[in-house]
Order: sequence, then structure tokens, then C-alpha cells
Amino acid sequence: MQLTDLLYKVPLLATSGNMNVEVTQLTMDSRRAGAGSLFAAVRGTQTDGHQFIPKAVEQGATVILCEALPPMEADDRPGAAVTYVQVQDSAYALGLLAANFFGHPSRKLKLVGVTGTNGKTSTATLLFRLFRRLGYRVGLLSTVQNQIDETVIPATHTTPDTLALNELLVQMVQRGCTHCFMEVSSHAVVQQRIAGLQFAGGIFTNITHDHLDFHKTFDNYIKAKKGFFDQLPASAFALTNLDDKRGLVMLQNTAARKESYSLQTVGSFKGKILSEGLFGLHMEIDGREVWFKLTGRFNAYNLLAVYGSAVLLGEEAEEVLTQLSDLSSPPGRFETIISEQKIIGIVDYAHTPDALQNVLETISDLRQGNEQVITVVGCGGNRDAAKRPIMAEIACRFSDRVILTSDNPRNEDPMAILEQMQAGVPAIDFKKTETIADRREAIFRAVAQAGPNDVILVAGKGHETYQEIMGVKHDFDDRVVLREAFQQSIQGKP
Repeated sequence: MQLTDLLYKVPLLATSGNMNVEVTQLTMDSRRAGAGSLFAAVRGTQTDGHQFIPKAVEQGATVILCEALPPMEADDRPGAAVTYVQVQDSAYALGLLAANFFGHPSRKLKLVGVTGTNGKTSTATLLFRLFRRLGYRVGLLSTVQNQIDETVIPATHTTPDTLALNELLVQMVQRGCTHCFMEVSSHAVVQQRIAGLQFAGGIFTNITHDHLDFHKTFDNYIKAKKGFFDQLPASAFALTNLDDKRGLVMLQNTAARKESYSLQTVGSFKGKILSEGLFGLHMEIDGREVWFKLTGRFNAYNLLAVYGSAVLLGEEAEEVLTQLSDLSSPPGRFETIISEQKIIGIVDYAHTPDALQNVLETISDLRQGNEQVITVVGCGGNRDAAKRPIMAEIACRFSDRVILTSDNPRNEDPMAILEQMQAGVPAIDFKKTETIADRREAIFRAVAQAGPNDVILVAGKGHETYQEIMGVKHDFDDRVVLREAFQQSIQGKP
């Protein structure tokens, strides 16, 4: 593609060199630069792409996209034959370039983004499954996995970078997908990974404290989420959770059609929980009674969001509810495993205070008598440390026994993380709380303490099949370990 065509609608500060060159590749990795490539120097949280401009030039890059030109006279600049394009924000400009380069794939299907602290994965995955059942070819971009109809592609980020994102959308269009449902993280909004995309709709689930290691303040976090809705076009819908106190804040400046859902008040889509059990929800939605396989108030909200979105996308309400009633939870989201001794194990991704409380409140509501609730929980390293004591306190408040353990310590000392969690344990709960850094040992310990009908919640990792320790990912799946512990308990081994 000609550079001049590639730069369509990209706000420029300055250019230097031949603007009529052909660009055959876009890259943010200087090692992949070569003849015909445009290297985008993007400022990241760990490194600044501008320091790799000389490397990209050395590799033969044809065009350099940057915010600051190399500090030399044009004729003496490294790679003087190279064309330089200066912009205010390289990440934003790259989003527009990517959309132009890949032929605007987001315009060729209905792209719906889901944002919020909790419920993004469940909502996006349920929408994906629902629309497949409705007969469509569909794409999914989520924390758990990316999927193009039946083809599964492992996910590395909640929202891929702008180049990978557009490439995936192109593949979806080529495979005949008519819809794509994607999680939109706050990081992705701030880092301009969704720049240049055209959304048919946006969904807000809820917002609680999370990712303050990145956003620094809760206000910044709210603004990041709101930024997604601010970008929606008038042709899109913006569906918000009215029961979240910041639900309407999300829609303040959006040009999209404003819609809402609620369990507590009158929204565009109204739901009511009639009854619930460990294996399902009986709800009334817009006057229709439906039994769902999903459990918990948090899932009632997810179901309402999915139902409302489907109707806003033109689907018939009765058929949507019929198909939704037969769907189960995504992997690692309130996933239930029952031992032969009738111990109930629940594996859930809950890794924020609000999510943990939602799951534990659901378990508490479903207790029939004197069953114990044993919670195994940790907090990830290199993430928001402020939530660590809060999560420990919540676990103690709603559990009969608590085992604090490692999550993904990443590059932090596991014991330092656990000490911060221990600070949140109330003095009255010291006796019922223990700390076991080894996650496998912690899960086995929980099973050893449990009896028939007791509930063991293993929280924090959900669908993940690894544990990251000092930068190395080790095979680890809470569900697999829990089943092994159940089996060993049956065999009567120590």
C-alpha cells in the first residue's frame, strides 16, 4: 500500500523523505523490520520504541513512525533515505494505520466490546456461544482464548495489540464471521490498541478497584473504561449496568444509542432473580420466566447483558432466552467439581475483592445447613498490592476456614505477598486462617479438612493452566489439582 494511502486520516506533525513509497508490512518490533516495512516507535510501559529506531533502520525499514525525530539534521540522520513520519501519539496513529492497511475489517462484521472489572470474559464468551447457536459464524477475543468460529487460538493478552487485533479480525472476515465479541481492557483503551476499530456496540459490566498498579488512581481507571464508550460511533449501542453506581457515568459523553440493564430498577432490559441453587438460576427477564444453568447474582447480570446485547443486535427475544437457558459457564468461572465423597469444589477466576465477595456471597446464599466453606486464595505478584489485605479480609468474613496461598507471584517474593494478605486478617479470624505458600499443598490441605457437602472455593486463577514464578510459567491447573486431591482423599493417602 502506498504510504500516502496508509496515512489517510492520520493526524501528522511532520514528514521527511519520499511519501510515495510502498509499504508491505507494519511492525512494532525492530527485529522484524526490513525492506518495505513501516516501523512504529511506540512508547510502552517497560521500553520506549524510539530507542530501537536505529536498529529498524539498520534492518532496512522503509518508513519510521515516531513522536520524536532523531536529533540530527535531515541529511545526517541515520538512514537518510528512510521516510520519517512524526505524529503526536504513535500508538493512536498505528491503530489508524493498521485499520487502513488491513482494509478496515472491523467494518465488515459486527464488533461488540465488553469492558468492566468483572464479568468481561463470561459476557463475551456467552455472546460467542449464543450467536453460534443462533446459526452465525462468530469470532471471540477473550482472556481465556481467541476463537474464529471453531478454531481456537491461544490468548496472551485480554486485548491483543492493534496489529494482532486487526490480523485476527481479517481472518474472521475471511472465514465468514458476521460477529465478533471481544473483551476491552482498560490497558487497551489507554494504550490505543482499539484505535481505528469500528464497534457496533459496547457493554459495561461493573467497576471496582483493580489495576491501580498501572492506572495509579481509581479515577484514572474509571476514565479509561469510560474512554471506550467515548469512542463509540452514533451507529453503535452503549449498554450499561444501571445497578453499578458508575454505570451512567460511562455513557455521559458517548455518541452511541444509550441502553441499560438492571436487576434493581427499570432499565431497557429488566431482570429479577426468582430463585437460585448451586446448579442454576430461575429468573424473570422482560416478563418471561427462564431457568439458566449459571449460578449466582453476578451471572444474573452477565445473562442480562448478553440478552440485551443480542436483542440490540436484532435477535428475537424469545429465541435468545431459549438458547441462553442451555448455556453453561465459561471455563474457570464458578466451575463446579464434586468428589465421590460429595465435597463440592468450585474453581473461579475471582482475583479482585469485588469478584471474590460476589462468589463467596453466592456460596453463602446457597448453603443449606452447617456445611463448611473453605477458601483457598492468593494474590498475583507485580499487580495492585492494595487489594491484598482486602481480599484476605473478605475471604475470612465469608468462610469457615481460609488458606492463603500463592497465585502467580511473578517476580515478587511469594511470602512478601502473603504477609501483605495476612495484614488483612482480623484478629478474631487468626485461628481459622493458615498460610501455605505452595498452591498445590494448599489445595490438598483444603480437601483434607473438608467433609461431605462442604464447599471448597479455589479462587484467583480459574481457567489458567500455569503458575508464573520468577518469570517462568510452570504447568498448574487448579481444576486438575483439585481432582487429584479428591482422588487421593478417596484412596485414603496422607
